[in-house]
Amino acid sequence: MIRSAYLAAEGFEADLAEDLRRAGRRLGGWHGPLALSLDPAPEGPNATPWALDVWDAPREIPVPSIRAAADALRAIQRNWALLDVLHHRRAALIRDALPPLRPKPIAFPQMPPTSHLGAWTLLAQDRLLASPTKSSPFVNGAPVFIEDREGPPSRAYLKLWEALTRIGRWPGAGEHCLDLGAVPGGWSWALARLGAEVTAVDKAEMDPGVAALPNVTVRKESAFGLDPFPVDWLFSDVICYPARLLGLVRRWMEAGAARNIVVTIKFQGVTDHDTAAAFAAIPGGRVFHGGYNKHELMFAWPA
Repeated sequence: MIRSAYLAAEGFEADLAEDLRRAGRRLGGWHGPLALSLDPAPEGPNATPWALDVWDAPREIPVPSIRAAADALRAIQRNWALLDVLHHRRAALIRDALPPLRPKPIAFPQMPPTSHLGAWTLLAQDRLLASPTKSSPFVNGAPVFIEDREGPPSRAYLKLWEALTRIGRWPGAGEHCLDLGAVPGGWSWALARLGAEVTAVDKAEMDPGVAALPNVTVRKESAFGLDPFPVDWLFSDVICYPARLLGLVRRWMEAGAARNIVVTIKFQGVTDHDTAAAFAAIPGGRVFHGGYNKHELMFAWPA
């Protein structure tokens, strides 16, 4: 019996499988990117950080016809998101027989949607798996933003937008943000747009357009050479080994210098699950893999 299901981002199924093993969950198989478990979903936001979405109440439903499938889902609730893995034409016909789901792209900064959303998928032509509740308010766990294709020097700002949207908080006008490993400047650009005062730290050259912003100050030095000083938000997208980043974060926390922290845990080659678990064990913190992340996790504190 399937008691929980976990959605992996493309290419990160092995990392999610390791999450489930570490959480003591038995893996009953895969349905495309969806890991099917014989155990209930573990408690706590950091139990399965590589899952984009957790289906915590899945049930298998026999569906002899398209109408029977739509009727069964409508009898449970109104809003359903399809995970399209098999029998695509039949799945599309069932989806079209349900009340329409048209989520609007997010115009950041904006709180995540609060409307109730379930998830379903066809396991076979005559059998579906549906979970009325899931961990993410987004379709298949990934938000879609209205992008700015002219202002930022890279698309890295999207994973910052996602992290801040997920925790439901972001810097306000006049707050002091420290952006470590800032080059080329995508995060600094995004923070400056919020009205924050940004100190961007990197040894490399900053994008001239970002460096010229009136509320951005550039410091050409090492992120790891800074002595902690009071800031409202500490950000880092710096490329380094996870254990070194963990040491940096702990140093700023022990100094009581940063009121909020959002950093990217980047992995070099093999995933360092032990260090990821050490981040997840920090009280009040949250570790997750976002829809805009690659081989990396986000750490947010307090979350």
